[in-house]
Amino acid sequence: MLKFEELKNFLDEKADQYNIPGFIDDDPIQIPHRFSLKQDIEIAGFLAATISWGNRKSIIKSAEKMLEFMGNSPYDFVLNHSVRDLEGIRDKSVHRTFNGEDFSYFISQFKRIYTGNESLESLFKLGEKETNFLYAIERFRDNFLEPEKHRSHKHVSSPGKNSSAKRIMMFLRWMVRKDKRGVDFGIWENTDQKYLSIPLDVHTGNISRKLGLISRTQNDWKTVEELDTAIRQFDENDPAKYDFALFGLGVTKELL
Repeated sequence: MLKFEELKNFLDEKADQYNIPGFIDDDPIQIPHRFSLKQDIEIAGFLAATISWGNRKSIIKSAEKMLEFMGNSPYDFVLNHSVRDLEGIRDKSVHRTFNGEDFSYFISQFKRIYTGNESLESLFKLGEKETNFLYAIERFRDNFLEPEKHRSHKHVSSPGKNSSAKRIMMFLRWMVRKDKRGVDFGIWENTDQKYLSIPLDVHTGNISRKLGLISRTQNDWKTVEELDTAIRQFDENDPAKYDFALFGLGVTKELL
């Protein structure tokens, strides 16, 4: 077990190693990196993050399929699509259990949201005294998902139901983190990155346990908060940078 300073130095080194432009090439974050318009980045990023489970090459291929459906202009398509356009999407396969019906539902919700909001950032605004995105994500879900139950609701995780919300946390890291490395976008100017959490999945969870950062065995929201407590001691202003370290260590199996 490494001492505090040793562990901090190790994780800083690994975050520095993986937080480089070359990371983009093999990661779903390459999908929003194909755009420069803020709303294009948000829509492409949210869709890519939503289907981010399984093989990364497969995720990227499926996300590219969605971009093609939208004519590689996500924001324009969201605002100006026709009923017939959505009908042509519903019977398409997209990515595993995220199908054409889910895709068309998301497009409809995006149109409704962007009709009244310049950016998705306004839907993730943190409240006073909130120190993570638990309640912000729940408020986003209430806004994005219509009250009537729909199969697509399962694709927007709920930390209120103890989900780690890994894919939403990854999307938030992309939008919020600000550095000069060129990987994360940092386009949400009014959201402080110090409140970000690590996107917790099998890889980051296993590595965090191996390093003694967490003790819980489940990869759920309670564990996200346990990891918050540990990781924010290393850098209280930019804790999510350690996602690069934990994910990189998990993918390369360096510690196995």
